[in-house]
Amino acid sequence: MANVVKKHGISFELAQKMVDKAVAKARELGVSENVAILDDGGNLKAFSRMDGASVPTIEIALNKAYTALFGVSTQEFFNFIKGDPSLLAGIPTLARVAAWGGGFPIKVNGEVIGAIGVSGAPVVQNDVDCASAALTLVADAASAD
Repeated sequence: MANVVKKHGISFELAQKMVDKAVAKARELGVSENVAILDDGGNLKAFSRMDGASVPTIEIALNKAYTALFGVSTQEFFNFIKGDPSLLAGIPTLARVAAWGGGFPIKVNGEVIGAIGVSGAPVVQNDVDCASAALTLVADAASAD
């Protein structure tokens, strides 16, 4: 058993509840969003495209979630790379990387178990607010274990 690692994973049920919570927040704000939840391997776990959310922002939501698998929010990621010219030039050329707000890691006890990406609103802060609303469910799920 020394060669086996035990890890947590995000359930479909939690992923779907997070999507629903982000969509509810988007409705409250009066915006249309794409919401993507990925597992820790970058695989799609749950997704929703609200009526009116633009098609190009589907990929952006997925990329925000994928980038958040680094373990920090996409805004924190941007803040990290913006002061280094080589990172600022190189990182955006990588596939599936998005360095603006709306992507967050999903963590349980410090372990990244997945990520959420939200995109589609006319203001990035709306994406952040919708993702943040969904993340409130993670603490509840972790404490229920």
